[in-house]
This record gives sequence, C-alpha cells and structure tokens, in this order.
Amino acid sequence: MFLRHLLWVSLFALLGGCASNTIVPTYNTSNPFIQVGGDAPQDVPAKVENAGSFCLEVTEKWHEDGETPDGTALYAKDTFRKVVPCAQ
Repeated sequence: MFLRHLLWVSLFALLGGCASNTIVPTYNTSNPFIQVGGDAPQDVPAKVENAGSFCLEVTEKWHEDGETPDGTALYAKDTFRKVVPCAQ
C-alpha cells in the first residue's frame, strides 16, 4: 500500500516538474518568401527584367497563409511572371 502511494506521488512530481518547463517557441527563417509574425509585408511595385530576347514583368504579392501552433501569423510571398515587350 505504501509503495503504491509512493509510486503515485513520484509520478505526479515527475509530471509536474516536466509541465513547468514548457519551451517557448521561437520562429526564425532565412527563406525570403516566408515571414513569421509582425505586420503584413508590403507588396513592391512590379519590375521588368530583360531576359535576352524577351522581357518579364515580375510581380510579388504577400498573403496571410495560416498561423503557427501558438497563433502567430504566417505570411507567404507569391511571385508572378508574364512576358511583356521590352522597352526600346
């Protein structure tokens, strides 16, 4: 009987000790197409890139893409390209 109570007390002490040391998550990324938290990034104006025999108009737009398990907003960048005439 005593051993059973000792086992339960030990188990609760172990669980209580583990629960108090919760790790606070930190989210860092070096990916330029993802931002975690903060204000929504601003879209930049479209730019035209010369690809040799043709040109591309490149547009980058950010959108909210869900959240982390603790509720921090995730933002992702979409890149759109279309062929346009090159400036003379």
